[in-house]
Amino acid sequence: MLPESETANRNTLALASLRIAIGCLFLIFAQYKVLGTQFTLGGGFQGWIHRFLQDGAAYPFMVAVLQHFVLPHAAAIAFLVAYGELAIGLALVTGLWVRIASVFGVLYMLALLFASNYPGAHVAIWQYFGASLDHSVLALCFLTLCSSHSNEALSLRDLLRRER
Repeated sequence: MLPESETANRNTLALASLRIAIGCLFLIFAQYKVLGTQFTLGGGFQGWIHRFLQDGAAYPFMVAVLQHFVLPHAAAIAFLVAYGELAIGLALVTGLWVRIASVFGVLYMLALLFASNYPGAHVAIWQYFGASLDHSVLALCFLTLCSSHSNEALSLRDLLRRER
């Protein structure tokens, strides 16, 4: 059996690795949105919202939100999405403001889940979970990062602390 401190170090490194991997994914998601104009100014964001609505992918309570709030403010929300993904990615990769970024990550994943993962009204309960995997798994990862000390390893904070 490993000593408690070695187990804690392994857990911290594992969580830090998860944090960095998710951060890299978010930087990849953000880069084309921030560096290009198709998503923010070219109708890309609106196209996704229209697709969610046409395909019946939005949970019923989200339909009105998407139609009457998101679409009328689509350009501003598209920029919020693009730069939000960038901010989350940078925070997770650097290990700075991880908890704050993770809270916003959970909220973002829930918004995406309810806007795009509705399996239908008359399906078995397990299909709700199956339909939500692409967003619920990341939401659970963000919840884990909120409650952990993943920023104590492989982070700028850790690097600065060791240099002092």
